[in-house]
Amino acid sequence: MSYSTYSSGPATWQERLEEKCREAQIHPPVFQIVSDRRGGRTAWSSTVTVQGQNISARYWYDGQYVNNAKEDAAEVALKHLNGSTPSSPSQSRTGW
Repeated sequence: MSYSTYSSGPATWQERLEEKCREAQIHPPVFQIVSDRRGGRTAWSSTVTVQGQNISARYWYDGQYVNNAKEDAAEVALKHLNGSTPSSPSQSRTGW
């Protein structure tokens, strides 16, 4: 695959999810950032609403990585729309 071919498509999970929603002619995804106070720190995650369903990110992140939480939620939502479920870390690393 050439660089131009690779760069012509959506690069992020958020962009891929938005493209999938456009293709399916459904409302665009709506992201929400959520936080959870944990001791002296705050953990951040994200949910995304697609077709009236709230889909949560799998992981919690430090504040400087909030965009990663949105990417995680977008990945889960996109795989949900495509009919597959992303595996959790424990399931995907059973051989370790």
